[in-house]
Amino acid sequence: MQKLPANLKTIRNMNDKFWGGLSLIIMLAVGAGCKINASTGKAPIISTTALTPLADTTRKITDGIPEWASKKGHYNPTATRLSDLIHTHLRLRFDWTKQQAIGEAILTLKPFFYPQNAVILDAKGFTIQSIKLITGSVEKNLTYTYNDLKLTVKLDKTYTRNQEYKIQINYIANPNNLQVKGSAAITSDKGLYFINPLGKEPNKPQQIWTQGETEANSAWMPTIDVPNERMTQEIYLTVDSKYVTLSNGLLISSKKNPDGTRTDYWKMDKPHAPYLAMIAVGDFAVIRDKWRNLNVDYYVEPQYANTAKAVFGHTPEMIEFFSKKLGVDFPWQKYASVVVRDYVSGAMENTTASVFMESLQLTKRELQDTNWDFIIAHELFHQWFGDLVTMESWANLPLNESFANYSEYLWEEYKYGKAAADVLNLKELNEYLAESETKQEPLIRYYYLDKEDMFDSHSYAKGGRVLHMLRNYVGDEAFFTALKNYLIAHQFSSVELAELRIAFEDVTGEDLNWFFDQWFLKPGHPDLKIEHIYQNGQVQLTVVQQQDSVYTPIYKLPVKVVVWEGNQKKEHNLLITKARQTFTLPVSSKPNLILFDAEQQLLAKVDHSKTEAELLYQFYNVNQYLAKYEAITELTDKVNEPQILKMLRTALKDETPEIRSAALTALAKYTGTEAKTVLDDLQAIVKKDKKSIVRADAVTAIATFPNFNANPILEQALTDSSYAVVAAGIEGFITTKNGQVGPLLKQFDNTTNNEVLKALSGYYARFGGPVYFDWFIRNIETVKGENLYFFTQNFGGYLMNFSAQVDIKQGLAKLEDIARHHETYFVRLAAFQALSIATDTEAQRALLTDIKAKEKDPKLIRIYNSMAE
Repeated sequence: MQKLPANLKTIRNMNDKFWGGLSLIIMLAVGAGCKINASTGKAPIISTTALTPLADTTRKITDGIPEWASKKGHYNPTATRLSDLIHTHLRLRFDWTKQQAIGEAILTLKPFFYPQNAVILDAKGFTIQSIKLITGSVEKNLTYTYNDLKLTVKLDKTYTRNQEYKIQINYIANPNNLQVKGSAAITSDKGLYFINPLGKEPNKPQQIWTQGETEANSAWMPTIDVPNERMTQEIYLTVDSKYVTLSNGLLISSKKNPDGTRTDYWKMDKPHAPYLAMIAVGDFAVIRDKWRNLNVDYYVEPQYANTAKAVFGHTPEMIEFFSKKLGVDFPWQKYASVVVRDYVSGAMENTTASVFMESLQLTKRELQDTNWDFIIAHELFHQWFGDLVTMESWANLPLNESFANYSEYLWEEYKYGKAAADVLNLKELNEYLAESETKQEPLIRYYYLDKEDMFDSHSYAKGGRVLHMLRNYVGDEAFFTALKNYLIAHQFSSVELAELRIAFEDVTGEDLNWFFDQWFLKPGHPDLKIEHIYQNGQVQLTVVQQQDSVYTPIYKLPVKVVVWEGNQKKEHNLLITKARQTFTLPVSSKPNLILFDAEQQLLAKVDHSKTEAELLYQFYNVNQYLAKYEAITELTDKVNEPQILKMLRTALKDETPEIRSAALTALAKYTGTEAKTVLDDLQAIVKKDKKSIVRADAVTAIATFPNFNANPILEQALTDSSYAVVAAGIEGFITTKNGQVGPLLKQFDNTTNNEVLKALSGYYARFGGPVYFDWFIRNIETVKGENLYFFTQNFGGYLMNFSAQVDIKQGLAKLEDIARHHETYFVRLAAFQALSIATDTEAQRALLTDIKAKEKDPKLIRIYNSMAE
């Protein structure tokens, strides 16, 4: 499962005070998801500490306990297995009007160990029509009790663990009757989704798809819906002949029926967990590809058939790379990727058939700005870690998600180089550190309030970084050998953390309890203060672990330190084991640089003060992304100094796009005498840089320059082939407060690109006037995801600015509907914020109070409570 993009850049040009006060920074890393614009996949993690103005909550103390300290919920054990589900034989047809699935399930079961005279199944919101025992050709009605969640079937006798039996359940699944919940990763849990079921929504296809994680597949099929169960399956899908179907395993047959329908028979003959079962129905184009002798297919809407391979085409190469890296070939019969509308997550790793959000359907022009390799790699890696070997309980979720998260690093490193992987590493680290300001839990946690709480930046971002440290510690050969042994030993079964640890101990011969205990089973992270002093031919390096040891361990940290003298460097391997520790490093002269954690692999906050000279030396001599990035960001405030300016201009030529972007951000603050030279550099970037995001950042930087007429550059940006650059140009007009270019922007009023629509909403909110009311009403229905968050906020600003000239009641009603009913919690939050500024009346304040009181999502309730403090 991939989180939706959560590492959005802070929205550019939110300069007006009321706008800045509203803006939530949605931080990561979608991806998820995510990596801006095409970053990490399940829903954005919203940091309430980013609300301004708002009191600093990062160190808030309640009853003597820091807000971030681990909060134990109730104990959540691995599910006890009374019965074993061997096989599911399922026949489904659909009532689009009623949004129901009419099903016949034949389940093959047996007692897991102890004799049983009944079986308890998960079945959410069903209408049960009949339940029968099937013995050959003989059917026998069985009695049962049902409470809309659990179905308890009384068997005809007591069965032992060596006796299989079959029960047939005829039922109707009613997913829309369920009380929908969800998480920060998965915004809904009703299992089965009908998209545009009546065909009344223009420009939206009719589709049916499922989302099983965590325990939602029991909303459309009776099953034992726990992750430590395993089953094979056969699914017969009867649909209108115009639709394409997809499910797990192979399509065995496709039969036309006399009534104009067609029945597709999908067979999955290798066992997997019930939450990984899936179906999808829709008007899909199927783009065929191959890995070795296996089919690799991409299911997209027909208008995206020509770009599907540009998005998904690295999949066969990824399968080959991961197969060789792990020493275990891709273990399933085929692999398919399907893109669906209105998906409730970023993506999902159903066995042999991953589902992706619609953002992965791109036009040729949009491909310039977006690379979705990371999310494709993430779901693919789950086919080993999650599908072949599955965590035994949700408490062990990092055994799925941390590995999938780390696959993104592995792919970046292989395909695009170490610098690109390190860019990702820093984004993921920052995502976790942002979350840690208000939440610090163990990676493996049996104590939680809700299993959905596991889908956070701990299980993803922190877990991936922990695996990176483990790889760094044991070395590549041992790391991948241990993973190979782990996969082979536990294939088609469920695991807990100890089994991963043992796999590494068996390979390395070392007791690794210390590593797994401090990183997987304890909350928090190191907070390090580093100081170095040169005297008498030696360097004294002092490391202080500043984290609160009441809640966080004192860590054992193997770390490499590099000392540069002139152009020579010497490596020192240190082992930190104490809260305060001083190391003596011999040198022949005063060093040019001391680089702590030279491999840049620690998951930690590191405060190591360096002089300007040391940082400049670091930039020019340490050929690592993180070292260069640190030098740029630490020296940004000195941008007017000649040496710093020289460094930043050099950075504009760096091969890593993110270093060029960091330099652009710093140069935007330049106010010195060489402004013309700097502007010439920036304009050259706008014209020539191959990376569209870098060109966009250059446009943004130019718009901030004082006493400079940026209009020609901004107008030129509107003609760029990249939508990101176009959006930056529009936002540049907001920065320069140029309210006269509305006629020039009208050319984009009918665009479907979400990033451009978001930028336009910011401009029209300030300068658009009443004629743009219908434009907002129309597009608020079509903008998606993170862009809808900002679009909705901008609509609130628009209503505030033009309330006397537009149908304010209609606008407020639209925002109220979104704030109460939108399926995504952070969009509801945006609508609530928009309502709070659109107008200020007693009735409006009462409405906001009512919305808060009726909100059921605990994440949003916490945010509302923080806003009130």
